[in-house]
Amino acid sequence: MSGLYDLHTHTTMTDGDLLPIELVRRLSVLGYEVVAIADHVDCSNIDQVITTTSCLKKSAKRFGVRLLCGVEITHVPPEEIPELAAYAKEKGAEVVVVHGESPVEPVAPGTNHAACSSKDVDILGHPGFITPDDARLAAKNGVALEITSRNGHNRTNGYVAVTARAAGCMMVVDSDAHAPSDLLTREAKMAVARGAGLTEDECARSLSINIVSDLLKI
Repeated sequence: MSGLYDLHTHTTMTDGDLLPIELVRRLSVLGYEVVAIADHVDCSNIDQVITTTSCLKKSAKRFGVRLLCGVEITHVPPEEIPELAAYAKEKGAEVVVVHGESPVEPVAPGTNHAACSSKDVDILGHPGFITPDDARLAAKNGVALEITSRNGHNRTNGYVAVTARAAGCMMVVDSDAHAPSDLLTREAKMAVARGAGLTEDECARSLSINIVSDLLKI
């Protein structure tokens, strides 16, 4: 495990505090090699977010960062998630995150199931009390479950880790960063993984930059 990754970050395109390139710069200084900007989207802004992120790839490369174009499908009716995820991939999104059923937001019931059922979804962000059946569905469809450092969303990290382990799901450790104070050093990221109850082997796999190619096939 050399460089770091973060596949779930936010910018001023939605509710983040940092311009996209400032986010990239700050993460590059912390040792990140792969970063996905995954701002919140629904059908009203998905094209703009994908286009804007894509135009920054050259600038990010000059800071030594491979910038991935991502989206976080957020508070969308569950029935619309598969179609919107497929549309995001068609338009050039390399990482599709779905805002899972966090215990601290009124996410529509069925969101986790819809995300886990879609082969176009890559990560189910902060999935709360995901059911074992949905976790097994995620494993079948190659959807990773997120261990998050985001305050509030992280209340169920331990439950997510146990459920993901039993189902054979891939786990990713992300910041869901919205501000500079949310960005994780290597040590902080390891603390999030260990605090969720991941074993040393699971920490090594979940924090390794190799998980990016394993998950996204890019």
